[in-house]
Amino acid sequence: MRLILASQSPRRREILAKFFDAFDVIPSNVSEDSKASDPAEHAMEVARKKARDVYSRYGGTVVGADTIVVLDEKILGKPKNEEEAKEMLRALSGRIHKVITGYCIIHEEREITGYVVTEVKFRELSEEEIEWYVSTGEPLDKAGAYGIQGKEEFWWNG
Repeated sequence: MRLILASQSPRRREILAKFFDAFDVIPSNVSEDSKASDPAEHAMEVARKKARDVYSRYGGTVVGADTIVVLDEKILGKPKNEEEAKEMLRALSGRIHKVITGYCIIHEEREITGYVVTEVKFRELSEEEIEWYVSTGEPLDKAGAYGIQGKEEFWWNG
């Protein structure tokens, strides 16, 4: 059985490596846009598109996933630039929001799709902390402009 992770996320690769000794990483090239209005449906639709794209080209067993951040029912995707990343972090500062990961596993043309929701609370962030974090470049490829396992987990109340 050939196992394929349809993602270029280092974190997803790290998680899968805890359970499997060998797998391939083949990122999908599909758009992360969705017509779904419900955030969980959005995450599952994008995960399904990613998994189906890779499965159609390579077969095997494919795992696709997509993570979104939701604040006040608004989906915060990957920021387009540093200014948008700063705006997202300011909006999240001191607030509770949801992180939704949709997943799709395809094996022998059978699909299993679902999602997981996590509530996250940021502490209040200073403008200096936001400026520093954005200057690291880390927020630019992450939904909501941050990674839960990111740089010194600066957002956490710990």
